[in-house]
Amino acid sequence: MSTGSRDFIARHGLWDDHRRAAAAELEAALESLDFVRLVFADPHGLARSKTLTAEAFRTVLRNGMDHSPGPFVFDTGHATAVDFTTDGGGIGVEELRGAGDFVLVPDPLTFRVLPYTGPRTGWVIGEEHLRSGAPHPLSGRALLRRLCDGLRERDQDLVVGLEVEWYLTRLTGEHFSGRPGGFGVQGHPPAVEPVNGGYQFNLDGLTDALEPVIAPLTRALTALNLPLRSVEHESGPGQLEFTFAPQSALDAADAMLLFRTATKQICARLGHHASFMALPGIPGFDASGWHLHQSLARASTGENLFTDPGGAAALSETGRHYLGGLLDHAADAALLCVPTVNGYRRTDSRFSLAPGRAAWSVESRGAFLRVLGAHGDPATHIENRMGEPCANPYLYLASQLAAGLDGMERRLDPGGPAADPYDKALPALPRSLGEALDALAASDFYRGVLGAPLADCLLRLKSSELRRYTAWQAGTAQGDEAHVSEWEHREYFATY
Repeated sequence: MSTGSRDFIARHGLWDDHRRAAAAELEAALESLDFVRLVFADPHGLARSKTLTAEAFRTVLRNGMDHSPGPFVFDTGHATAVDFTTDGGGIGVEELRGAGDFVLVPDPLTFRVLPYTGPRTGWVIGEEHLRSGAPHPLSGRALLRRLCDGLRERDQDLVVGLEVEWYLTRLTGEHFSGRPGGFGVQGHPPAVEPVNGGYQFNLDGLTDALEPVIAPLTRALTALNLPLRSVEHESGPGQLEFTFAPQSALDAADAMLLFRTATKQICARLGHHASFMALPGIPGFDASGWHLHQSLARASTGENLFTDPGGAAALSETGRHYLGGLLDHAADAALLCVPTVNGYRRTDSRFSLAPGRAAWSVESRGAFLRVLGAHGDPATHIENRMGEPCANPYLYLASQLAAGLDGMERRLDPGGPAADPYDKALPALPRSLGEALDALAASDFYRGVLGAPLADCLLRLKSSELRRYTAWQAGTAQGDEAHVSEWEHREYFATY
């Protein structure tokens, strides 16, 4: 009984037949492993883990693993934002009081063997549970899984395609040489230099010159069974875009967590730094986005429910109502799509094709929601162009699914496509973290979707982040909002 609670998984019936079968295969695979990393996504979407010996992990497959609630209470700068010394841990979760442990239960279906480590190391995603066996109310993965399970009961599935921009830079020093951080104070970011001059969109020569890094990275991602589809060089210096084939929503969120984590680790091993920060504080860099492609399918047949069977319209009636829900909840979902101070810099008019208005269009890259594949195309889907690359994948996807289903239930009409997606007469999307916080705080809808504890937790985490940023601005008398601040670069460049 070295981990978790004796027979926790069986006692609470946490695995179905598929997971029990996968667990048996995983246990057999431990014979050829040295370590296993048990991972979960914190509210910021960052992978937190414990590394166990393969032998110790055998007990985790029965008992789960005790874990500190620290990742739930720290903001992006590791400042304590949730007071776990009070009743209910400050947000109505009694097990947080006094920093009590929760139980992390591996999902055997997510098991991978990392192809780039020295010791033979496995990687598996865990789900957070209370001592009662109930899903932890602060778990983003549990939220998305619950929404997807509800879809399955209707014989429907959310299909998601990932399109992610990120930055590759070259490390200029082998070891950390800056100032360490502290609780609420980030240390120095890694010293880097651009890998090229950029601003030759999709130039084959730029992509080819990065092959010494891209080749081992893409081989590793393929070995991890991530459905990588394409690699291209974007506009900025060393700005890359990776796209992935469509997957079910929970698989796509898990893939995003693993992709970001593995990419940063592999690039570091190759003397480079990968960052998913939307706009690093490096002169000449362009803003990055995470475009989320989504559609609903008939789970039993794979039929695309967004395709108009008559072929006369851009979307089926189901698709139009789903689109209406996304538009209706655009402002209050912003924090779940763009959760950082830095992410809202993409809305600046200097950066083309970043949405600023709650509008939709067919094919137009300037719209918040872009409909692709009109006129009966079986691949018809909706692309959300708001998100930033460091968004929590579980919360980002959950925000979209919940809004779309609400639109279907209320039969919302999205109206016609916008002739000009930048028309100032259209409803504005939040342009700052503060505006996004206010919108989410005022949303009874998302409070119901997230649950009060998770909604309160997110609001406190992001409010703490914003307070530290505004305090830094006041302390330095920095009023130049046209440039990425030192605070932002230190806060996000290394961590994300």
